[in-house]
Amino acid sequence: MLKGFKNFLMRGDVIVLAVGLVVALAFSTLIKAFTDSVINPIIARAQGGHSAGLGWQLGTPGNSRTYLDIGSFISAVIYFVIFMAVVYFCLVLPYKTFQARRGVTVFGDPPPAKTCPACLSEDIPVRATKCRYCGTTQPAA
Repeated sequence: MLKGFKNFLMRGDVIVLAVGLVVALAFSTLIKAFTDSVINPIIARAQGGHSAGLGWQLGTPGNSRTYLDIGSFISAVIYFVIFMAVVYFCLVLPYKTFQARRGVTVFGDPPPAKTCPACLSEDIPVRATKCRYCGTTQPAA
């Protein structure tokens, strides 16, 4: 049992995934600091005056629990876009290039598929002669 667990942990994919998650967490912290320190003040200043941020007070003035903070939402969207761009350009593209050198295709287009006329399943391989779900004979591609 422990030997199987050790073999699972020592697979290359698990190690690559673990390193990727650690790097993503580090980038996440960095980007969160950027949005909190740079983007949020810019958004707050866009509203002007001495407001707490870009948004509206829905209840009693000064009550932070009833303040609709649109600036924080805009900041979260910017954070998400920056974070996903960092993950794509720093993790996905290098991994895709590394695997291409090894002759392995990753993150490619899905294989072509056809729809079964009987049960309307959309994930039947093009060269299939029978539907995997209902067993209906498929027309030639």
